[in-house]
Amino acid sequence: MPVRRAVQELVNAKLPSEDHALEDIERAERLLEGITAPVSDEEAQQLATAFGPDSCYGLAWSLLHLIETAPGASTATYQQDAENWWVQRLNARVQVTRDLQQRSAGPSSG
Repeated sequence: MPVRRAVQELVNAKLPSEDHALEDIERAERLLEGITAPVSDEEAQQLATAFGPDSCYGLAWSLLHLIETAPGASTATYQQDAENWWVQRLNARVQVTRDLQQRSAGPSSG
C-alpha cells in the first residue's frame, strides 16, 4: 500500500518545537488532522520520524496515538530517530504491550 500524501507531507514537515512561530505549529496541526486513522504499518514507521524535540503543545501525543492505530503497532519496533524521546516512548509502549501479552499467555511449557 503506498504512503498517503497527507502522511508524506507531515513527515517532510516534521513537528516543530514549541519555540517556532504559531503559523508553523498551526500548519503541523492541520497536517496531522488531515491524516485519517488507521494508518498502515509503513505509514506508522514513517510517521515515527516526524516527531520534533518537544510535545509541540500536545501534537506529539496526537501523533503517537495516530501511529498506534497501525495494525502492527503492538509488535512494531521504531528504529529511525531512536534517540528521539518520543520514539523511545513509542518503543517503550510497545514493550509494555509485549510484556502484558506474555504474562497473559502464562508460563510456557518447555
